[in-house]
Amino acid sequence: MRPRSIVFDLFGDYLRYRGGEVRLRPLSALLSCFGVADSTTRVVMARLRREGWFDTRPVGRETVYRLTPRGWQLLDEGRSRIFDRVREPWDGQWQMVIYAVPESDRAVREELRKELAWLGFGPLASSTWISPHDRLAQVEQKFADHPTVRLDLLRCRSAGLLQDREMVGRCWDLDILNQDYQQLLRRYRPQLPHYRAGRIEPRQALVDRMQLIYDYRKFPFRDPDLPVELLPGGWRGREAHELFLAVHELLGEAAGRFVDQVLGEGCQPRLQVSLFR
Repeated sequence: MRPRSIVFDLFGDYLRYRGGEVRLRPLSALLSCFGVADSTTRVVMARLRREGWFDTRPVGRETVYRLTPRGWQLLDEGRSRIFDRVREPWDGQWQMVIYAVPESDRAVREELRKELAWLGFGPLASSTWISPHDRLAQVEQKFADHPTVRLDLLRCRSAGLLQDREMVGRCWDLDILNQDYQQLLRRYRPQLPHYRAGRIEPRQALVDRMQLIYDYRKFPFRDPDLPVELLPGGWRGREAHELFLAVHELLGEAAGRFVDQVLGEGCQPRLQVSLFR
């Protein structure tokens, strides 16, 4: 796990609910659970501050890092995309984005593609992405301040379900994605009895919960959360999502106690090894 990712996951899962800020010393103590040295934590937080995700303020001799509005927005969007799933029936409409970005703005074009993938759009053709979910307003809002980006936002229907499924096959590799979901299930399902018994130490609960989030949050970039009628047979994505929610919940109380202990005491926890590392 990268230190940068751990920081965002700690804020997203815990610190945002504890005021959205933390002193550097207890933050370093939390990251030490994952083998991150104090010096690395300082470098990472300084970089994240320069990028605009955090502000700082002094408290005595210590530095407090707090989320900026940009940081809060990132965590809100990330939590919704990772934890929520669309359950309403599909109306059969596709949401289409056709974009044009000058060749000189390659970085902006790559940012646009990443944002479209994050929102569940898939590349139907060059510069043309589709999604079964109505997220056109989010795309438009995200790039409203990019004058070089031209967006054509459309709602449309295909000739029928067979063509819908053919389009899905062109946009997403669901076979590989399904195999990765099966691997996640094989990794975490055997741990359920152990977690349900409540015998895990609080510190280990935090490490395992963060590992779970790290392992799972790559899927929203790849999984468009398709309606049932567009999914292949034997699809394991929803089963994997339910398992993720169950394990996340089972580890929550013990992990939260450990975080509160570290925040309260500012102590340096002793390094242990995760079950999944």
